[in-house]
Amino acid sequence: MSLLSYRPDLPLIVQSDRTILLETQHPLFPEARQAISGFTELIKNPEYIHTYRITPLSLWNAAASGLTSQEVTDVLGSYSKYGVPPTIVKEIEDTMRKYGLFRLERIGDQLVLMSDDPLLLAEVTSYKSIAALFEGEFVIKSYARGLIKQELIKLGFPVQDLAGYTEGESCAISLRETTSRGRAFSLRAYQKEAVDAFYSGGAVTGGSGVLVLPCGAGKTVIGLGAICQLQTATLILTTNTTSVRQWITELLDKTGLDPNMVGEYTGDNKEVKPITVATYQILTYRPTAEDDFPHLKLFSERDWGLIIYDEVHLLPAPIFRVTSGIQATRRLGLTATLVREDGREEDVFTLIGPKKYEVPWKVMEEQGWIAEAHCQEIRLPFAPKWREAYAHATARQKFRIAAENPKKLEVVRELLERHAHDRVLIIGQYIDQLEQMATALQLPLITGKVPDKERELLYTQFKKGDITRLIVSKVANFAVDLPDANVAIQISGTYGSRQEEAQRLGRILRPKTDDNTAHFYTLVTRDTREQEFSLHRQLFLVEQGYPYDIIESETLV
Repeated sequence: MSLLSYRPDLPLIVQSDRTILLETQHPLFPEARQAISGFTELIKNPEYIHTYRITPLSLWNAAASGLTSQEVTDVLGSYSKYGVPPTIVKEIEDTMRKYGLFRLERIGDQLVLMSDDPLLLAEVTSYKSIAALFEGEFVIKSYARGLIKQELIKLGFPVQDLAGYTEGESCAISLRETTSRGRAFSLRAYQKEAVDAFYSGGAVTGGSGVLVLPCGAGKTVIGLGAICQLQTATLILTTNTTSVRQWITELLDKTGLDPNMVGEYTGDNKEVKPITVATYQILTYRPTAEDDFPHLKLFSERDWGLIIYDEVHLLPAPIFRVTSGIQATRRLGLTATLVREDGREEDVFTLIGPKKYEVPWKVMEEQGWIAEAHCQEIRLPFAPKWREAYAHATARQKFRIAAENPKKLEVVRELLERHAHDRVLIIGQYIDQLEQMATALQLPLITGKVPDKERELLYTQFKKGDITRLIVSKVANFAVDLPDANVAIQISGTYGSRQEEAQRLGRILRPKTDDNTAHFYTLVTRDTREQEFSLHRQLFLVEQGYPYDIIESETLV
């Protein structure tokens, strides 16, 4: 790059290793961060310079959502101090061009792999693993629609699937204009946009994909909108029994469905109805590691026209395997973050579909659809005897010792006093720690050991305001609707999990009737492994544009 192109008034540096440095103190920081968010991943977030990375998957998702390579390089060029290295321009062009180089199309009854480059087509089909999936010249075996996409993306070629979908069993369903509770109801503008982006007017380019929206944005309502658009029997998969029942409540509240048309498929009930809501846990249950998964038969119990994967970033491996074989069924993924802790983002892209729509959290906050969040990390010291135990522990033990620092109880007491009139969730990872805190503070506790009926009772009491403090384990990370919670105190977590950070922040982001603000506190033991992991968790907050303050517990007043 020539120094003649140096523009010191801009906030970005695009490097030839596909990383991007962004100055956080620059006036254009928020604007630039938003502009690059659609095709980059945040990897580091020190105070003054954030580091992003361009990956093939981030570019393929951008291509699938309609961005062109020219638009990507134009964005980079408009914010970069030194322009964009020519090698990066070429890499972006080459990578995004690969999306759609191979297409799956249906010709008559045959599923055919197509490409405008016959030599490339001949080359990739010479691989044994790919050749085994054909039953004729470029004709894919009926069961291999998902497998061929998985094999080709390993070679760097994401397939554009244009083979269309089966219609599934008809199911008449419509959204109410007034909910069963008497409230006016309609899809918000962004919810309608999300449904339209997924459906794509019924074209073969629509019908499979992931919608990324914040917790509290009404992803369930978007799911209802998709079902009503398609008018077809639908299988909805979600994280736990509480979430199943929340989906059913929303279905009956906001659509004209007869209750007899809606089934619950959980450990408690095994109903298969035109609209069936099931947990991932029941589908992946098997008596022993050697046994089959008896409940996976649910995928073939009806002629489903749509499968909705709630919290798709948590999809278990057995569900991926089944999904590979049902690519002719429309598939909708809903999530607040595409980050998976197991690194299987490519499988989500390939088997569920590419990202079709995303609304940044801060945009939703600015529009008043979710609460304005204030995030603080509170750092605590160790008592001498705990410091000694920490010094002699293994790496894994070190994290838990730091996470269970007894001084956290003192800080929680202070925060509860500060938020005496708020509705507070205290969230943690370790059951012993949570039980001790529940006893010390005389507060109700929900863990995996608490029966579903008791959980539902406590959640209901919290919603009504009969109780205003609730201690919860990671069972409350996912799809629990507590709209009036406006304070979360995170006392321990799953190492450096960004997806968990997203879920926990999401617990308090439902829009508030009066003061539309929320407070998210994370308690971290100073100069320990817990502090190291906390830095990684904060990547999610920074990605979404949330500033956070780091304060010392001694300064709490």
